[in-house]
Amino acid sequence: MPGRSTHRSRSPSYLDRAGIAASIGSVGDAYDNALMESTIGLFKTELLKPRRPWKALSEVELATAEWVDWYRHRRLHREIGHMPPAEYETNYYLETTKPQVTVTT
Repeated sequence: MPGRSTHRSRSPSYLDRAGIAASIGSVGDAYDNALMESTIGLFKTELLKPRRPWKALSEVELATAEWVDWYRHRRLHREIGHMPPAEYETNYYLETTKPQVTVTT
């Protein structure tokens, strides 16, 4: 467009000059936030895309709450022994909070 100039973002240098550290992300880290991105991908594949078109935001909100409940309490995850995350978490805390018994003779 005539008369317009483009501006390339220099946000990192602005932050550096202000003495502010970025709250997320790191330079050159390909695995940054990989677990969250994987979960978002599952959310899109398992819920959002198959049920398009959505009629209202409230419909998406309710379906999201139901999906999160299902994902945490009923969906089996191979990486944690084919159990739901909530069950795995419960087992973890049961094991790590057991009192240590020492026997002396």
